[in-house]
Amino acid sequence: MLITPAYAQAAGGGAGSAFASFIPLILIFAIMWFLLIRPQQKKMKEHQAMVAGVRRGDEVVTQGGLVGKVTKVKDDGELEVEIAPNVKVRVIRHTIAQVVSKTEPANSN
Repeated sequence: MLITPAYAQAAGGGAGSAFASFIPLILIFAIMWFLLIRPQQKKMKEHQAMVAGVRRGDEVVTQGGLVGKVTKVKDDGELEVEIAPNVKVRVIRHTIAQVVSKTEPANSN
C-alpha cells in the first residue's frame, strides 16, 4: 500500500475533464474553417463559374502569363487563344487565371 490518497485522487478523471480537453481542438477547427477552408472553397467556386462562362471574343490571361483573345471554345475542355496576329495556341480551360474583358452576348432578335 504505497499509494497515497493524493495520487489516487489525481489519477481519476471525470467525463467533464475529457470534454474540456476537446474544447480547444474544436475551437481551432472552427477558426481554421472560417479563416482558411471556407474562403478557399468560395474562391474555387467563383473560378469555376468564371471558367465556365468563357466564350469566343473574351480576352483572357492564362496561369502561364499568356494574354490573348479566345477564338474558339471546344467542348473537351480546351480553348484556342490568339496571342498574336495569326498565332493561336490551345490551352486547357482550367488554366485560365483571369478574364480581362468579356464580350457582350449576341442579341437573339
